[in-house]
Amino acid sequence: MSVFVTGGSGYLGRAVVGALVRHGFEVTALARDERAAAVVAAAGAKPVAGGLTDLDVLRAAAASADGVLHLAQFAGPETAAVDLAAAGAMQDGAGDRPYVHTGGTWVYGDTAGVVDEDAPFAPPSITAWRLANERRVLARGGHPVIVMPGLVHGHRAGLTEAFFVEPARASGAVAVIGDGTAHWAVVHVDDVAELYVLALRAKPGSVYAGVSATVTQRAAALALSRAAGCPGELRRVTPEEAVAEMGPIAEAFALDQRFTGARARQDLGWRPRRLDVLADLAG
Repeated sequence: MSVFVTGGSGYLGRAVVGALVRHGFEVTALARDERAAAVVAAAGAKPVAGGLTDLDVLRAAAASADGVLHLAQFAGPETAAVDLAAAGAMQDGAGDRPYVHTGGTWVYGDTAGVVDEDAPFAPPSITAWRLANERRVLARGGHPVIVMPGLVHGHRAGLTEAFFVEPARASGAVAVIGDGTAHWAVVHVDDVAELYVLALRAKPGSVYAGVSATVTQRAAALALSRAAGCPGELRRVTPEEAVAEMGPIAEAFALDQRFTGARARQDLGWRPRRLDVLADLAG
């Protein structure tokens, strides 16, 4: 089976390409420049020159594959429009073959206890565009599937590294938003990569939350402080201070979310294995 991937040179994308190759898929991957082409080639994929605004390239690549995984995100003020147009081009090319679109659990906002994919939506401003695009993707027809990862961690990279560990190396303490009791719904990058592979055989219209564990922000911060080289050193910041330091993404980090990943386990046989979150965050 052949699969076309966007975002294959990114943090999540590299793990997904690696998982596809291990499972015997033939992988082509969008590459916007020589660096990206080298990265996806090293991971085992054949580069396809182009970017998310090259709709003819996307349509043709999707038409030539047995399935599509869209993981890339356009960097710029037109993120939502570019994403939607790219998704439409790939869905047109894929026809009735699987098209797997990347969402994220942040679109649900704060959850009232443990919830699943049918919970109500209340996205913070930074992810509201994702929800609107996901609805359009599902309504377009064909064979759409949505994978909604939680906060992805692993291999000393990702958002926790960029927004908590690296700043703590300079300041000497890891930021905790509020009192630290809010929960993060998390997943290891290698585990969610396996979910993307499984999603290629999901039924049309399926939506899966890629979440394997839940940790409080305080527990996560203590683990991250060890990774940053300042064990136990935390600094409490208000939501407003967090936004001033991190930007709008702080609103998402401040969410209190608990999810079950039972649907993916039941429907697809997903079996996350990297469940010692705090040890992983501590590095």
